[in-house]
Amino acid sequence: MQKGAESVPPFENLYMIKRELKHGKRVYSMEYHFMKSAKSKNSYWDDDTHSMQLSFGVDEFLMIAPLSANGVVLDDPESTKLLSSVAIALSNCGSNWPVFVPVHDPSRKAYIGIQNLGTVFTRRFEADRIGSQVPIRLMHLEGLHELFLSKFVLSSSDFPARVKVHFSMKLTYRTPEYDYDNETLDSEATEPLTENEVASHPKKQWDDDCPWAEWYSAEDPVKGFELTAIWGERTFEETLEMAEVENASSFDADSWFLHPVVSQYMVDDSIGKFVGFASQLHLLVNAYESSAEAQFLEDFVADTSVQDNSKSTTVPPPSVIDCVMKDLFSDEAGNSNYMEAENKYTRAMRGAPADSLFGQFCLHALWFGNCNIRAIAVLWIDFVREIRWCWEESERLPRMKSSSTIDLSSCLIHQKLQMLAICIERKNSLNREKGAGHKDETSTTTAVTKTRKGSAGVVPKMMLLNTFQEMHAPYTQDAPLMTEDMHEERLHAAEAFGNAIGLSGQLERDILSSDMSAFKAANPDAVFEDFIRWHSPGDWVSEDKADGNSGWPPKGKLSQRMSEHGNVWRKIWNDAPPLPVSEQKSLLDPVREGEKVLHYLETLRPQQLLEQMVCTAFKSSADILNKTTYGGFKLMKTKMDQLYATMASTLKSLQGNSDISDLAGDLKRLCQVFEHIEKLLILAASVYRKLIDAPRLAQAVFADYFNYHLPKMGTTLESICYEKEFTTKEKVGMHERDAVSNLFPPPTANQSWRKVLSMGNLLNGHEPLQREIIFSVQERISNGHYSSPTPLCTDDEQIQTHRMYISGTSNDLWVALSVTSWD
Repeated sequence: MQKGAESVPPFENLYMIKRELKHGKRVYSMEYHFMKSAKSKNSYWDDDTHSMQLSFGVDEFLMIAPLSANGVVLDDPESTKLLSSVAIALSNCGSNWPVFVPVHDPSRKAYIGIQNLGTVFTRRFEADRIGSQVPIRLMHLEGLHELFLSKFVLSSSDFPARVKVHFSMKLTYRTPEYDYDNETLDSEATEPLTENEVASHPKKQWDDDCPWAEWYSAEDPVKGFELTAIWGERTFEETLEMAEVENASSFDADSWFLHPVVSQYMVDDSIGKFVGFASQLHLLVNAYESSAEAQFLEDFVADTSVQDNSKSTTVPPPSVIDCVMKDLFSDEAGNSNYMEAENKYTRAMRGAPADSLFGQFCLHALWFGNCNIRAIAVLWIDFVREIRWCWEESERLPRMKSSSTIDLSSCLIHQKLQMLAICIERKNSLNREKGAGHKDETSTTTAVTKTRKGSAGVVPKMMLLNTFQEMHAPYTQDAPLMTEDMHEERLHAAEAFGNAIGLSGQLERDILSSDMSAFKAANPDAVFEDFIRWHSPGDWVSEDKADGNSGWPPKGKLSQRMSEHGNVWRKIWNDAPPLPVSEQKSLLDPVREGEKVLHYLETLRPQQLLEQMVCTAFKSSADILNKTTYGGFKLMKTKMDQLYATMASTLKSLQGNSDISDLAGDLKRLCQVFEHIEKLLILAASVYRKLIDAPRLAQAVFADYFNYHLPKMGTTLESICYEKEFTTKEKVGMHERDAVSNLFPPPTANQSWRKVLSMGNLLNGHEPLQREIIFSVQERISNGHYSSPTPLCTDDEQIQTHRMYISGTSNDLWVALSVTSWD
């Protein structure tokens, strides 16, 4: 380690020192691999094992090869001479390092090697590969067992002899690719479909029932699973026993390990690899940056106001716009009963609900063209045109919640649309009332002031001052609805024109007059002091005794401000007619307020529109993803909460900030964070669906990928180094094996004839993708003599004389042999 050794990724316990050696015209590379701690005998199947360690059963090794294009010595004499020279040099140094030289064509992965074990023993290594036309006999365990025996048994007639061969095996299975289309066709048709029927049949995707499927179809991040079944070391004495092992069930294996095969876009964060909400939000942020270039949206629509760049100014054809408008304003849309996500950060984001009219507009805009500023301007103008049509035709606004309140925590555009929806409803109600008439109000004009109307009930312990009658509380009109900007205008008016009575404008006068009229109608004999006692108790100064033994009428007087000469409240009282709420003019003028809303929408500045679109699009996208079912993985839930917190802090600074350049960088970083979490969420959904019957295993598999992906989150690609491959495996419990085996459904008749099975150890009819075997034979050594200061074996210790590692698939076979001999 002091010589500058470097770790060898992805292995945690393997290090390497690399040097170059020049000999004549040739330059050789020498790589010494070693471990801090030696491996145990049974640990070669773990993932922290280098292929050379697994193949030849060594802990440390020296690899020497010429510095050439392929790093392989093609000439046999040269390779033998190179290997002998290095072996002699190591022996003279008293070193027991095994040394290897790559030979032959690189595709064969062939090696020769040697290791000095003192003055008595030498271990020689050899490896080669058959890349095609593997003999059938070598496809089965019996033939492989005979191949191993042939390396030290003189003739085939000796095979039946009882030789104790140590055996261990590792099988790797790969789940078949799931065919959603075949499932759909099989389930919906009992007879073969015609070519036209198949062509018109909608293609089924894995995420069709996921919440994001309405907007895009995500590539399944889990392409499949690799199941590793390991048989620990066993001892066999006959070749026939190999047949029993080959026919044994995979459930007999000592241990199972599961590894998800994730899509390349989950490990490669190159720009453009992933298309989802995050990628479209990034385009929307670019449009926001361009929004300050013009004062009106119509300027972006005009061809003369944009640069000649077809990609950045693409606008879909009118037919696409018509489809979007039809979806937004269709009769099927109906009234939205959207429910806000229960999240403490929702109000800080100030966006419209995802299911609302403006929320749906923003989501459509993300996928409209390439979400450039010109396409957004075109879409908005058509959107406002449709809203005006609804207003003029008194048609209800779709996707708006049936409510008489305005959500001041949402964006201003959503508030305005809520106001317009209420105005349309009120306008329609007034028109119906005009048509019905008021025939029942003409016969009692002379007694209107003495007839009680509009009473909501008796006020407890309150009597009228002059008549000793019970005081009745009237029904009153609700305060007129106001959007956020209307509240601000009212506040500014109060600051500028407020007086001692607190009536800052005509709206307050109208509200007070309405309440007084309703009070007079409910209490025909009431006086101004009675109204003050009910409406503003703080302005009635009581002079009754504290013991409660007061007479009638109660002793008291108006406050100083209500007693002043020319008091506005008394003047309004004198002018207010006794009218119940049902006969009063509404405080909200639906026609006037509706036109004000349309004026706002039609004259909205581009930057103001894009600010609210960015907030709503981020919030709506996150709310849609948050509906995903992923089994309640704790790590995923924590990340979603962190996403909402990050969005709230970033989007809060966006509201009312005119400096776009300061915010664009923060928004783009937010897009990166959003993409990381969106990809994690999609993977969590996929893992949960596939391992729904093994919840512990599903959560563990997701946690493995989460820990692998964690270093990437919230960082730029240039500023961090991370592992490019995800290789972690999770151990499968005995009670989870049935659930995992269900990932390997029996092949259909259509799949069976396509592939001729050539290997044993089938799992639900599926042969292993790869089979790895280790054969070994050990012999007891006595009276050994060693010159090495640290002998590798002592008297009466067993030494591994022959070892063979075999890695095979249905198409190739790779064999590595090590033989210890007496020199």
